[in-house]
Amino acid sequence: LDRLARDARELADLGVVTIGISANDPISYPDDSFDNMVRVAADKHFPFPYLFDETQDVARAYDAVCTPDFFGFDADLGLQYRGRLDESRVTEVPGARRELFEAMRRVAETGAGPETQVPSMGCSIKWRAVA
Repeated sequence: LDRLARDARELADLGVVTIGISANDPISYPDDSFDNMVRVAADKHFPFPYLFDETQDVARAYDAVCTPDFFGFDADLGLQYRGRLDESRVTEVPGARRELFEAMRRVAETGAGPETQVPSMGCSIKWRAVA
C-alpha cells in the first residue's frame, strides 16, 4: 500500500488520476468493511479517492479477478494497461521495476501502454454469496 500511494503521488505530477475501488464483501469479510477502508486510507495517506463497490457491479464490469487488479486508461478511457504494481507481492523486492508507474507514465507521454504486461496476482475478490 505504501508503494501504491507513492506511485499515485508521482503519477499525479504527470496528470494521471488514480482511483482505488474495493469490491470485497464486507459481511463475510469484516476486515474489508467501509469503516476499515477509511482507516487504511488515512493510515497510508492515500492521495486518491478510495471507493466501495457495494454491489460489486464495477468489479464484474471490468472482469476484475483479484486484489489488487490494476487497470490503466488513456485520456479517452481506452484500456492501456492491465497488470501489476511491480514484481513484489506482500514483501517488497529490492530494485523491483515499478511496472504500473512506468506503464502509466508511458500512457501519459504517448497515449499507449506497454506491449508487455504481467497480470496482477493477489487474493481473489471476496464475492458476495449468490442466493
